[in-house]
Amino acid sequence: MSIVTIMPSGKTIDVATGATLLDAIRAAEVEFPQACGGKTGCSSCHIFVQEGRKGLSKIAREENDKLDTIVGVGAKSRLACQATVLGTETIKIELLSFASGF
Repeated sequence: MSIVTIMPSGKTIDVATGATLLDAIRAAEVEFPQACGGKTGCSSCHIFVQEGRKGLSKIAREENDKLDTIVGVGAKSRLACQATVLGTETIKIELLSFASGF
């Protein structure tokens, strides 16, 4: 289990290993856009990982290709539908206030 804090709401939730950050956001009942339903078909679930990046899966080629199409992407960028929790890290993510390019 990892602890995920979702900003700007500040909600904190325990997340099982193997769950995606999108699963965590849904479980925390935080309103968040997701145009493709978590299939890497869009970029609406673009987030910033502020802490705990080592506790997440590595960026796969498909996710990286999609991130390359988004304006404003940085080193902390991930797609919530593709970032999988690996273990017992404390993770802090920041949700964007807009859908980013779907």
